[in-house]
Amino acid sequence: MIIIFVHEMGHAISAHFFSWRIKNIMLLPFGGVAEVDEHGNRSLKEEFIVVLAGPIQHLWLQGTVFLLYFFGFVNPDDYQLFSFYNMTILLFNLLPIWPLDGGKLLFILFSNFWSYQKAHFHMMISSLIFLGLYVVSTVLFSPTHLNMWVITTFLIYSLYHEHKNRMYSCLRFLMERYYGKQASINHIKPIVVEENELIYDVLLQFQRGCKHLIIVERDGVKISQMDENELLHAYFADKLTDSKIGDLVYAY
Repeated sequence: MIIIFVHEMGHAISAHFFSWRIKNIMLLPFGGVAEVDEHGNRSLKEEFIVVLAGPIQHLWLQGTVFLLYFFGFVNPDDYQLFSFYNMTILLFNLLPIWPLDGGKLLFILFSNFWSYQKAHFHMMISSLIFLGLYVVSTVLFSPTHLNMWVITTFLIYSLYHEHKNRMYSCLRFLMERYYGKQASINHIKPIVVEENELIYDVLLQFQRGCKHLIIVERDGVKISQMDENELLHAYFADKLTDSKIGDLVYAY
């Protein structure tokens, strides 16, 4: 529990450093969760640091206990037991399965290349594959280990819950992008669309860490361009949830 507490405090302290909104920190019998009220509009660099701040704690913990063992303050049995727990928790958290730190790092990696929705989809597929491998290894090597099955149940439920709320998660990302605060973005990525595409479908192409310029075409010929805020305003403020991009072109 001490190892898990230090791990989660690493997440919490780094999140607090970047002024993230921390909702709660839960310590569970098999792990912990630091829940923040951020929805994908902080910089990928910030999120990478916050996610990695948990696993990094295991390094100085291991180094500290090694020094205590080296100078005779900890006996060999306690040192081996602590090392086993410490490294097990570290390696388990780095598994590429949502909501483990490895799954979050995978989401950050995919977000560098794809839109929020597409990155989230690939993260879920990857998590499902690695979870399947984890279940198979549990069946083969630890079929009677109760704690392993409790963790497996938790991971299955977490993945199911994340899949069930995938569109809600995407909408929270877009709402936070429109209503919330986000760091200054220097990278501009144009999105080329046809005038008959729905506003909602274009919003689903928005990518983390990018500012989008919307290029509107008709039969492959550019007819207009607009800032991403115009689309967000039309969808969330003007409630044009079923409108097409062309409707905005004629409106403006």
